[in-house]
Amino acid sequence: MRYQIAHTTTYTYSLPVILQPHLVRLRPRCDGTQSLSAFSLKVSPAPANASPLIDLDGNTPIKLWFPPETVTHLEIAVLSQVETYRTNPFNFLLDPWAIQLPIDYPLSLVSQLQPYLSAADRPIDPIALQLSQELSHTVHNDTISFLSQLNQQIHQTCRHTLRETGDPLPAGLTWNQKLGSCRDFTVLFMEVCRAVGLASRFVSGYQEGEPGWERHLHAWVEVYLPGAGWRGYDPTQGLAVADRHIALVASAHPKYAAPVTGSFAPAAGVQATLKHSLSIQGL
Repeated sequence: MRYQIAHTTTYTYSLPVILQPHLVRLRPRCDGTQSLSAFSLKVSPAPANASPLIDLDGNTPIKLWFPPETVTHLEIAVLSQVETYRTNPFNFLLDPWAIQLPIDYPLSLVSQLQPYLSAADRPIDPIALQLSQELSHTVHNDTISFLSQLNQQIHQTCRHTLRETGDPLPAGLTWNQKLGSCRDFTVLFMEVCRAVGLASRFVSGYQEGEPGWERHLHAWVEVYLPGAGWRGYDPTQGLAVADRHIALVASAHPKYAAPVTGSFAPAAGVQATLKHSLSIQGL
């Protein structure tokens, strides 16, 4: 599939502010599942400098520095052309030792996957742990069945709500209230996977959707499967990720997949309003 994506994000400030450095994570990634053929970034007010980076996860954010002048708005507009290739999300064979849970990773692989296996600052959520144990028992510890069942259970049990700002909710809270945004469902899925030793990461991007849908940024999960590599699951829609998803960035930590991060001064007493427009067109 080939897509053209036009995405504009506008911040309006209630009082004049000076913009501090911002990190923009809106450049679609290039890998074996998709390629980026064209990309442009326009920023108003114009930054003093824009520096493309490669972060620890291999993403390619752009860092912006601004002149020390007061402004009342910030507009970031990107235009991308992307081709996606994964028509069949199930065209893989797991390594024999990864077919059943829990997976006994070789030590060399554990060291590479460690950031994706657990959160450094807290233990696994006990509600997510209980859900993982129930699912494992139901599917007789079959790895692929576990992931498919988890994907469908979140999709069918929880109600989706749009929440454009704020951090993802804790996994246990999302499961208890059976309500959340796509990023809340993503964090819940990740936490349940990590409870059974499956490495997982948070992905920010776009999904083609249906004609007439209002477009928004989307989030889903990638799970590292020995023999298959990173494979995507979208619990919001109950789908295995294929060529109708367009990934921007992925990270073990959701905050490092946020589309735009930055600050302004003075912050006290200033209200910031966010608006966006997003168009995804097939080519």
